[in-house]
Amino acid sequence: MENLGALSILLAFPLAIYSFLASVAGAWKKRPFLVKSAERAVYAVCFLLTLASALLVYALLTSDFRLAYVAARSNRAMPAVYKFAAWWGGQEGSLLLWSWILSCYSAVVVFTNRAKFRKMMPYVTATLMFTQVFFLVLNAFIEPPFKVLAVGKGITAVQDGQGLNPLLQYWTMALHPPALYLGYVGFIVPFAFALGSLLIKQPGEQWIHTTRRWSLITWGFQSCGILLGAGWAYAVLGWGGYWGWDPVENASLLPWITATAFLHSVMMQEKKGMMKVWNMVLVSATFFLCIFGTFLTRSGVVSSVHAFAQSQLGPWFVGFMAIGITFTTYMIIVRLDYLKSEAHLESVLSRESSFLFNNLILLASSFAVLWGTLFPVLTEWVLGEKITVGAPFFNKVNVPIALFLLFLTGVGPLIAWRRSSWESLKKAFLWPVVGGLVLSAVLIALGVRHFYALVSFFLCAFVAITIVMEFWKGASAIAAKQATNLLSAMVELTHRNTRRYGGYMVHMGIVIMFIGFTGAAFNQDTTREVKIGDKVQLGHYELTVKDVTDGQNSNYQWQRAVIAVNKGGSDLGVLKPERRAYGAGAGEMTSEVAIRRRLNEDLYLNFAGMSQTNPGHAVLQAYIFPLVSCIWAGFWVLMMGTLVCLIPSKVRLSYPRTQVVGVYEKQPAATK
Repeated sequence: MENLGALSILLAFPLAIYSFLASVAGAWKKRPFLVKSAERAVYAVCFLLTLASALLVYALLTSDFRLAYVAARSNRAMPAVYKFAAWWGGQEGSLLLWSWILSCYSAVVVFTNRAKFRKMMPYVTATLMFTQVFFLVLNAFIEPPFKVLAVGKGITAVQDGQGLNPLLQYWTMALHPPALYLGYVGFIVPFAFALGSLLIKQPGEQWIHTTRRWSLITWGFQSCGILLGAGWAYAVLGWGGYWGWDPVENASLLPWITATAFLHSVMMQEKKGMMKVWNMVLVSATFFLCIFGTFLTRSGVVSSVHAFAQSQLGPWFVGFMAIGITFTTYMIIVRLDYLKSEAHLESVLSRESSFLFNNLILLASSFAVLWGTLFPVLTEWVLGEKITVGAPFFNKVNVPIALFLLFLTGVGPLIAWRRSSWESLKKAFLWPVVGGLVLSAVLIALGVRHFYALVSFFLCAFVAITIVMEFWKGASAIAAKQATNLLSAMVELTHRNTRRYGGYMVHMGIVIMFIGFTGAAFNQDTTREVKIGDKVQLGHYELTVKDVTDGQNSNYQWQRAVIAVNKGGSDLGVLKPERRAYGAGAGEMTSEVAIRRRLNEDLYLNFAGMSQTNPGHAVLQAYIFPLVSCIWAGFWVLMMGTLVCLIPSKVRLSYPRTQVVGVYEKQPAATK
């Protein structure tokens, strides 16, 4: 089996090289048969990597400890779901997953465009396969997943494996990495089409129309992966947070930021023929930041609970990024004549300017996160001393940026295209501003004095009212015209323009998440050493230690604190945080926190084990997290909005741009 798996990867490597070369040669020499054979090679690569992946998963599920990877990442006591998740739990397996997803995406792209974009497709295929070749080098020669344990000439018989990292044995970790990878890998598709359009000097926005859904789907996967990772950190690591500005967390956020800017910016190119250079830079930056994030996770240059150990992959990633960035930059520069805007910015008070400011602020945030992530690495290289940049730096820089972005989220729908008058702005902003001020006044009356929290709540109300007004105006008109109820009219409105109103739903999801983020300003916590019978007061909760028990199962030993919860004289039941020691993981200790989740706040308990200095006492960490559930609720709204955006609109109007006295305007064309 191991020979077949290794052979599949080795055969995929020359096929990917052939597909790359045949695509380029076929395009240059105008040989359609070469292009067609290159596309068929893509299917072959996908089949071979699917076979290799299936064999590795089978070895994990059947506990084939002859394979070094299985022995290091699995054991007999692990549940089947975590044996399957061990596929991406180690360096070699996760790189194979990367390659497999890329091969599947490539096959889908080639198949769905087999009769379209024939001039561009060879270069799209070549870009996909060049990246595939790079990862197959890693799979086949640097980190092969099918290495067999051996001593001398005989194969070592391993009775049981070391098991998956205990921190990864949680349900979200069976979803978080593949969702993140589907986002990471998927961003190569819009990049490949963008690069292809540069190579063939394609005018217009054809590559954007082709990749619109790809960009949105991969952005959705990236969003899902990031939020699942935040949920994992919150429920598993035991430190009481969901985002710690860890280097690998930042690496996943960076391409999400630039992709968000790209998704907004492409609308300007579609509607106005503007920001063409911006879009090329943004889609390229997104792809290379995905590669950069993969590099950070696997090279060992940063220390993180998310990262793999020190490896020899770093120079390979640096070389690939250097080649790719250099070539892409060169192509953008030499094709600037094909990327000229067809219109110009007429007024600062216009929707066009709000998109421009949105891009600038998003890029400022991306640069701040990138600089803070790389600063310790750079100081270690230059000074020989690692200077750590912690959460306070990121919060100080990014909180004002995030609030300004939230403001722009509400401003965009209120401003007209081309130019807005002050009178129209006053009318449009009246109710959102009044709503925000009323909420702020109520919060101040209730004793809230935190400046950023007040600003955030004001902006959340401002944006939410803006979105509700947009739905209300459109749905009211439809309800009056069709004599139907408001809910049906709202569904009809959304179906008529799914991109617009699905986008508003995404924005509403962001607003709800910001409410959850703002709740962190009012967190409460305490750490106490307690014995059975002791009481701990935290906020309006009284916590009573009822018992500390222990036990074990086939996978781990556990020690559990039983805590009775009382609030205002009402018994709310018990919470049972645990401390676990996984035998197969060399006795590694992990926390299993207990959380009482409510919409207004979470009560979060972490049992940190028995005290080393005070025998018979347990160390209890208790937290109150106001509004944190809004983060997870906002995530679901965001994902729902993303799905709505992917639904074809019921009524689709084409708006060709026509020049009138040097100004481009939209003229409605025939309904499709």
